[in-house]
Amino acid sequence: MDDLFPPFAPDANDRPRRFRPVPFRMIAPNMITLLALCLGLTAIRLAFEGRFEPAVIAVIVAAGLDGIDGRVARLLKGTSRFGAELDSLADFVNFGCAPALILYSFTLHNLKSVGWIVALVFAIAMCLRLARFNAMLDDPNRPEWKKDYFVGMPAPAGAITGMLPLYLHFLGLDFSAWGRPVILVYVLAIALLVVSTVPTFSGKTWGKRVPRDLVVPIFLVVVVGFGLVISFPFEAMAAVSLAYLVGLPFGAAQYRKRLKQEAARTTASAPVEHPAPGA
Repeated sequence: MDDLFPPFAPDANDRPRRFRPVPFRMIAPNMITLLALCLGLTAIRLAFEGRFEPAVIAVIVAAGLDGIDGRVARLLKGTSRFGAELDSLADFVNFGCAPALILYSFTLHNLKSVGWIVALVFAIAMCLRLARFNAMLDDPNRPEWKKDYFVGMPAPAGAITGMLPLYLHFLGLDFSAWGRPVILVYVLAIALLVVSTVPTFSGKTWGKRVPRDLVVPIFLVVVVGFGLVISFPFEAMAAVSLAYLVGLPFGAAQYRKRLKQEAARTTASAPVEHPAPGA
């Protein structure tokens, strides 16, 4: 029996491993992602406690942090595979599980099993959308201009627009028995948009270079927008959600236009085969 479990005897020639210190620029983006994840999990807890206003605000702030972490990583040159995977997992919790559970606790639970099925569909749609997004990152044949567009509604936008009934409720709209089926259909429609192939504008290439004459107007727009969100948070989020939904057809039309232009350029640059003499 002693041969089955021999005592551990370290090799005298083995040198202790020395782990190189990790630069802070690699850690900073992941810290932002983890902070957003904490907000998403806290939103779920607040929804269980019936505190829907802070739960919604937590998801909105998590969406803002989600838009920052990637840009911070690229700015600091701290992108990593670990950070990309962590960001996807956090997005599933923040924009899939948290909004679904908030909506279910808010009103979908009144529809019993049907409401829970729609909440499941919403969360799973976010998971599938994020998996497809990660798979498309490895496509080497994707044209550069297509980075300006997402395939389907992005996860943060899906979460923010999906909670539109909550914004309207906070503004005084009473969702009685007649409104619950409407909310169910609306949440299901947002879930379908998330997993659809409808091209939506991403804006990822914005902010690289800003014309000098637009710097001051941009500052003013940011200040006014911040003031509106702080003073009238749910009015602002309702307006933003409606404007985003109305703008989806325009983004898809612009994508089709650029796709036709790309096809025309490809056709024009293709070599023309001339028939051989005497053929």
